Amino acid sequence: MAEKLKIAIAGLGRMGAIHALHAHELARDTETCQLVALAEPDVERAGRFLAATALDVPVFPSVDALASSGICDAAVVVTPTEKHREHAAALIDAGYRVMLEKPLTGTLDADRAFAAELDRDHPGALMLAFQRRFDEPLRYAKDLCTSGAIGRVFKVFSALEDSNPAPNGYNSGGILPDMAVHNVDEILWLTERVPTKALVIGSRLYSHALTTCEEDFDDALLFVWFDGDLSAQVQVSRNHVSGYRVETIIFGEEGQIHVGRFDQRLTTITVEAYGRRGRPEPIASKTFEMREYRQPLPEFVDRFGDAYKAELAAFIECCRTGAAFPANHRDGLRAQQVISAGMHHITGAAHAAQVK
Repeated sequence: MAEKLKIAIAGLGRMGAIHALHAHELARDTETCQLVALAEPDVERAGRFLAATALDVPVFPSVDALASSGICDAAVVVTPTEKHREHAAALIDAGYRVMLEKPLTGTLDADRAFAAELDRDHPGALMLAFQRRFDEPLRYAKDLCTSGAIGRVFKVFSALEDSNPAPNGYNSGGILPDMAVHNVDEILWLTERVPTKALVIGSRLYSHALTTCEEDFDDALLFVWFDGDLSAQVQVSRNHVSGYRVETIIFGEEGQIHVGRFDQRLTTITVEAYGRRGRPEPIASKTFEMREYRQPLPEFVDRFGDAYKAELAAFIECCRTGAAFPANHRDGLRAQQVISAGMHHITGAAHAAQVK
């Protein structure tokens, strides 16, 4: 049996707090890891986390200080997007394997450069955090597709809508690179294909005026086309004021699969597969009970908290065994390429842009 992995968390913002909580729980409840350090310049924020968890671990004031400490085997980087490349590279160069919260860097050019650097020097060192790949409802839907339950898939629709704007002070690279990167990776993972063309329609309707965060749109649609008879649609918004909405619909020649539906309580997720019209009963139906965190965490945590924890557990296991990561920098680059292609043609464009 591999020894416990010594793990550190770099960054305790809204996503960092989630990863740190799960690392603490996995260290407490399993024999797989030990949370040995934090890197967080905000002393009060770090103190609150340590007090809440009754942990006694060192808090480093910077990622560079953590990287040079030699205290851990691996690290989770959850710092601001503009620091992702710098911080991940510092830890990887110091010999650690790293799980990096999405996106890879936030821009296509920087993604390409960082991916090339990793491919050249550290091809297996970075796992990119795409938690939807670890979500049980979506994994069940993918299994249904693979089994042929709805025949050949010809369209995927994926919606992600927040009830509020991005927080004050949040640094967004745009609603599509920041939000839709999850949906795009989900579609590439579900279909196991890469699209060839993309088109974006965006607008500023309401919530952009309620925050200091500068963002291009508060509503956007991304359309993508694959070679052959397959397309996908992504809908993202900061304007779903009634609550967090996340849904996926997969259309096949013999039926469709619906993952989730809007509900202000996100702790019960139903996956249903329906056959052609006239078939009285669903092909398949399964309900998943999500964890209720009952903590002041972002609204998406009750829906995807279990997936975030499973993702971290997978990272830890890969580090302990030396296995390849299930999602890496190349997946982040591919998702960003799709989004960037769509952004070349926005609102009323006559032709979709090539993905390259």
